[in-house]
Amino acid sequence: MQMQKDMEATMLKAHRGFMKEMAKALETVEKELDQAEEMSSICTDEWCMSTEHYLDDLHKSIYSISEPRFAAEEDHEQIKKLRNRVKELYLRFKNRTTSR
Repeated sequence: MQMQKDMEATMLKAHRGFMKEMAKALETVEKELDQAEEMSSICTDEWCMSTEHYLDDLHKSIYSISEPRFAAEEDHEQIKKLRNRVKELYLRFKNRTTSR
């Protein structure tokens, strides 16, 4: 029984670490979008394509996260927040690219 608890604790720690890194990745994209809004010329075709691919990859990664059954409610809420955040960033990006 102790071995199972240790395994769950290790998996939960890894899961939380992964979630933390995903949040950092979203922050990076958000900063890039902030900078792009300040400089209208930054949204070149190459920049737009790479940003869209990056957002797509983040979206796929966040939506493919398997929620551990032993995770706390706060962990489930964190995943929901990340999913909403990536949607918001994608919409913001799309609005930025269609308005230029």
